[in-house]
Amino acid sequence: MRYLPHTDVEIQQMLDTIGVSSIEELFSGVPEECRLKRPLDLPVGKSESELLGFLRELSLKNITVSTCDSFLGGGAYNHFIPAVVDHLVSRSEFYTAYTPYQPEISQGTLQAIFEFQTLICQLTGMDVANASMYDGASACAEAVLLTVRAGKKRKKVLLSETLPPQYRETVATYCRYLDIELIIIAHANGVTDTAKLQTLLDDQVAAVVVGYPNYFGQVEDLAAIAELTHAVGARLVATVAEPLSLALFKSPGELGADVVVGEGQSFGIPMSYGGPGIGFFAVRKKDMRVLPGRLVGETVDQDGKRGFVLTLATREQHIRREKATSNICSNQGMCILMVSIYLALHGKQGLRSLAELNYAKAAYAKEKIGQLDGFEIAFSGESFNEFVVTCPESPTVLRQRLEQQGILAGIDLVKDYSALENGLLVCVTEQNNREQIDRLTDALAGGDL
Repeated sequence: MRYLPHTDVEIQQMLDTIGVSSIEELFSGVPEECRLKRPLDLPVGKSESELLGFLRELSLKNITVSTCDSFLGGGAYNHFIPAVVDHLVSRSEFYTAYTPYQPEISQGTLQAIFEFQTLICQLTGMDVANASMYDGASACAEAVLLTVRAGKKRKKVLLSETLPPQYRETVATYCRYLDIELIIIAHANGVTDTAKLQTLLDDQVAAVVVGYPNYFGQVEDLAAIAELTHAVGARLVATVAEPLSLALFKSPGELGADVVVGEGQSFGIPMSYGGPGIGFFAVRKKDMRVLPGRLVGETVDQDGKRGFVLTLATREQHIRREKATSNICSNQGMCILMVSIYLALHGKQGLRSLAELNYAKAAYAKEKIGQLDGFEIAFSGESFNEFVVTCPESPTVLRQRLEQQGILAGIDLVKDYSALENGLLVCVTEQNNREQIDRLTDALAGGDL
């Protein structure tokens, strides 16, 4: 909706109605010394057509996945979104739906959430999933809080260094004033160092949190980590930033995870400059009563017809402050619908075929780059559609050079991992064809395109 400013007459009418003489009087509560004494240094206003033209010129300066060859990943993934997803979620009955507190008039919204929960359980191999979280990072933080609540006064949480940096930062923010001790587990060859983990585990640990796949795209040995974790009575939290991988690898539930959280953006949600995303959260039955957020259950009405209701969590829990199970009291309704449509559209076999395509294209890119002089694949383990490349020059300089050739080469890792000074995180999805991958390798080798 375009902004249409009020006229001077309308402004005066509003001021008269509330009983003040000027707009400045509305700010009388602001101390005099805090007020700006001069007009804002702004350019002369433009007409609507001039402004639209100016914004259009600015937009053309953006480098996007549609105007270049993108190999960015790190938690936001460039996957193809079938037109039917946008078509269906744009129907008025979906995008005007609000909150399902009154089940008798919210059956469509409740069923959509129920289907989403079911699909997440099937993907993760878990028993119960909630109605979504804000994003993968907040889901990870809520998972940590759940394990502490359920951990019988255990206050120590071990976080793998290979978790996405944003997830670790969000967990730290959530736990800052909660007397929870966060300990980072170092990585070895791009995965959680199980030898180091074993030395850190004791009867005060509530949870171990690892990525699956992790931030480097490596597939962690969840079964081994689960065995070590359960030996001291702690819970294993698996975080999944790229859930498409679950269509190809064993589910975290099969491998012993107690809580599975992650980001569902890969399933039909555009990257949109980093948001919105959609966090998913799944647990075993033993933890469903401490599950944060909403949970939709299936029931029957007085006539025996199938129906859906919010269950196991009263609305009042969300106003109990620190005593509440959770203060998450909403979910990403539109986004869960997009995810559900995307997953239903692909089906089990379609999703697996897509995952295999991502895996194969990434493997091709990894092989090609690994053959270049001066470039090495940093880690030798199994990976999904991301991998780390050690470059012969600064990744920052390299990325700037390739950007001039219309290529977004990857993510410079040195900011978050100082030991990976020349590390570049490269991501390949089904959106990258062979020609684009070949252009990337040629450009890395120093060729002009």
